[in-house]
Amino acid sequence: MLGDYRIEGSGAAEIAASVERGVGSGALAPGAVLPPMRELAARLGVNPNTVAAAYRTLRDRGVIETAGRRGSRVRERPATAPRESVRVEPPPGGVDVSTGNPDPALLPPLAGALAASADRAARTPLLYGAPDADPRFAALARAALDEDGVPGGPLAVTSGSLDAIERVLGAHLRPGDPVAVEDPGWGSLLDLVPALGLRPLPVALDDDGPLPDALERALGQGARAVLVTDRAQNPTGAAVTAGRARALRAVLARRPEVLLIEDDHGHGIVDLPLHPLAGATRHWALVRSTAKAYGPDLRLAVLTGDPLTVDRVRGRQRLGPGWVSHLLQHAVTHLWETGAIDPVRVAGAYDARRTALLDALTARGVPARGRSGMNVWVPVRDETGPVARLLQAGWAVAPGARFRLASPPGLRLTVSPLAPRDIERLADDVAEALRPADAGRYA
Repeated sequence: MLGDYRIEGSGAAEIAASVERGVGSGALAPGAVLPPMRELAARLGVNPNTVAAAYRTLRDRGVIETAGRRGSRVRERPATAPRESVRVEPPPGGVDVSTGNPDPALLPPLAGALAASADRAARTPLLYGAPDADPRFAALARAALDEDGVPGGPLAVTSGSLDAIERVLGAHLRPGDPVAVEDPGWGSLLDLVPALGLRPLPVALDDDGPLPDALERALGQGARAVLVTDRAQNPTGAAVTAGRARALRAVLARRPEVLLIEDDHGHGIVDLPLHPLAGATRHWALVRSTAKAYGPDLRLAVLTGDPLTVDRVRGRQRLGPGWVSHLLQHAVTHLWETGAIDPVRVAGAYDARRTALLDALTARGVPARGRSGMNVWVPVRDETGPVARLLQAGWAVAPGARFRLASPPGLRLTVSPLAPRDIERLADDVAEALRPADAGRYA
């Protein structure tokens, strides 16, 4: 149970704070079982409803989880310990292929765009009461969505994809609701869902996207929302095909009350067409970030969806940050209007590196996945040994634990930092690192 740590407090807020202090200090370890509510209430001399309120607050904050008759326990990965902390630093002179970052050489220079934005702000300062989305920015974003077959809908502007997804989930769901998520999937999203007090339900996927049977199973388990990555899925590189989109839409059409959220962060870096699922359910949202194509520090994404969903997001946003800076919106508009990047060239650069690495691994008998984007997923039987051996060889790779719920182990390799001369050496070292335990026995 709790060992020597004593939970204290006479009110719900004090009890919750005491538990959080224990988790933050390490006195309450991940997985530690909390006392039953009546038992703790009797020990503290408070009403059981007070302890119930404290536990509810802790669940909403992502500190604890409730496992039915097994009671409440500290989350194995509290909200204060993100999956990104599960990483290794590259050795001196080594190469870090663990970050998932874009290649800085493929990002556009921002000086001209920021200068143009600043000049516009000097001529026409933005004051309170202005629209939250710049009209020209919104028109260009909508035109791009229309071109890709995304259903019509209002727009919102958010501070990146994760901000948009959090706001959409908060607009429709309540703590305790189950959410269907890709497994393996984006580590930050797998942290966000339980941090919001929601319960993730894993959905297996292949190179063509989520498996319809797996999605059907999650919906049968009560999932109230579904999160799908359309292209450049992190970490596997999956991309939803036209056939898979039809199958997934058919599954979703039988559950029109489910909230659908699509992440198209690969827009601008992937040459595969978009096959959106949007419209298969009453409430839906699709988000596009500028991070991968134009730079992570722009912190800007476009969100569209059904009118109710977007209206709720914009209404709640007005009560918080208000809007995303028009300085950033104008800068991105300038990048779009001036053709600051050539999407075909950028997608081709990532595709060439990814394909070369996949071919090199295949030639060495190492199965790997990576249909689109900037990552390659290598299934393994064990992560710890290969990660350590690759570190000794000069490579920092991402352990699959950062991206998994129930799926088998793996390693994620980001191709962005790789020069052509690196690829054969990396493939050699991966094959060698897997040989002691994994040769011929891949997951």
